[in-house]
Amino acid sequence: MKKQTIQSGIYLIIDPSMDEGILFSKLDLIVKEKIAAVQIWDNFKDNQNIEELLLKIYKKTSLHNIPLIINNRGEYLNKIPLDGIHFDEIPENLYEIKKEINRNFIVGITCNNELLTIEYAERYHFDYISFCSMFPSKTANSCELVNFETVQQAKNIFSGKIFLAGGIDLNNIKNLQELNYDGIAVVSGIMNTENPSETIKNYHQKIKK
Repeated sequence: MKKQTIQSGIYLIIDPSMDEGILFSKLDLIVKEKIAAVQIWDNFKDNQNIEELLLKIYKKTSLHNIPLIINNRGEYLNKIPLDGIHFDEIPENLYEIKKEINRNFIVGITCNNELLTIEYAERYHFDYISFCSMFPSKTANSCELVNFETVQQAKNIFSGKIFLAGGIDLNNIKNLQELNYDGIAVVSGIMNTENPSETIKNYHQKIKK
């Protein structure tokens, strides 16, 4: 299985606990747009058939060559042909995870104001980092607010893609103009809109080129 590459632009995070009918009706529209990657948030419902859900999502994203990334749950990379894993914090057993999966895959991690995490991601050749949270956010309420200076410093440390996440919407994205970044990670800003296709196009117009 050839390793996917993560592109610049919009990194969509989806909540697997939302109503499946709504999730897939929105996903059908979203995959037709230009998306850097889709991450499945580690927020599964009790007794949910996780493997079945992942496979259904993968069938949609793979048709459009969109990388599908799982949040934290690396064990599913052996069961489903997912394209990568996103860690919320530095993993204790990265070597064992890579050895067990035994194929190339995308790796990313959430960063805040700790330069150590950025340095770790560079040292272990992570594909991307995602800063959280740029602004106050309901879906990123466990993240501290990131200093813009930290994002600026990251470009001197990390050679992969840099995404910004947390509370970003079409109104405040303009406040990120001074930063050097490759894309934004969005959850509710797209999934909670009536027309996600139009919203994605609007975000693309406002992302710093």
